[in-house]
Formats: sequence, structure tokens, C-alpha cells
Amino acid sequence: MSMMLRPMRRGDVDAVAAMEVILFGAEAWSPELLATEMTADPASRYYIVADDDGVITGYGGLLAQRGGQADVLTLAVAAHRWGEGIGGALLDRLLTEAARRGCSEVFLEVRVDNDRAQRLYRRRGFTDIGIRRGYYQPSGTDALVMRRISDPPAGPRKKHLAGRHRGRRVK
Repeated sequence: MSMMLRPMRRGDVDAVAAMEVILFGAEAWSPELLATEMTADPASRYYIVADDDGVITGYGGLLAQRGGQADVLTLAVAAHRWGEGIGGALLDRLLTEAARRGCSEVFLEVRVDNDRAQRLYRRRGFTDIGIRRGYYQPSGTDALVMRRISDPPAGPRKKHLAGRHRGRRVK
């Protein structure tokens, strides 16, 4: 396998939209919505695909304002490729991009009946924070809202004087 992660391009929209229909049925994003999202303000959006020798095997999208919070907008892997680590690689790249943009909180919604995805998110440090009733339409399926908090970037450290600790002598 020579899978690589790369930015989503306009030419990927049809393949991603076809995967959306297979994976999400009536709740799939349309090709028009995907194209709009992908070309929306690049300062706030980040879309990537997993490309295996020209075949799109997964994709992910992030909404992240510099220094604000981030939201994983979408993450999907072709069903016949589940269990190969593609979803984890995509999520890791989205989290890396969120951190690069200075976002210490990342949110996402996931179907309450998608145990596989929930396990992935929990392995990456996401915790449950609530339920959005009837979030997915037209099925009316609830969404579990999850959040990941990362440490803020380290700033300059205070220097300590050697051998001195709050008035206590060090031997």
C-alpha cells in the first residue's frame, strides 16, 4: 500500500461524494456542498484525503480559526479499508493542523450508533460532553458531542537560580 495523505483537490470531489453516498446514504453531503466547503475560506477550512495510488480511501475536514476552537467537520474511510489505520491517520493530521493553528479545543459530532468511530476518538483523547437530539437528518439519529482539550503551547519558562528553592538550602 502506498497511501499518502494530501490536501483535497477539486478533482477529488466526485470520488469523495460517491463515498459519502455509500457510507451515509440520505445523510451524505452533496458534491456541491463538498466543493463549497473545500474551497471556502482556507484560513478556516482544512480538507485532506487518503490517496492510495490515485484511489481515494478516506477523507477528513476541519474548521479551525487561528487561536480559536476547532471542529472536525467530517471523517470517513471506505468500508472495505476499515481497520487499516486510515481513519486514525486522517484524524491525527486534522489534530496536528488544529494545533498548528493554535486551537487547544477540538469538537466533533458522531452518530450515537457509530461505536467504531467513538472508539477511535476516545483513543485520541476525546471525551463525551453531550447529545444533540435528532442531529442527523433525515434519519433523526442523535449525535454524541465530543471534545478534546490539549495543552496550550509552551511559553517561555522562568529560570531558576541554581541551588535556591524558596529559601530552602539544597545540599
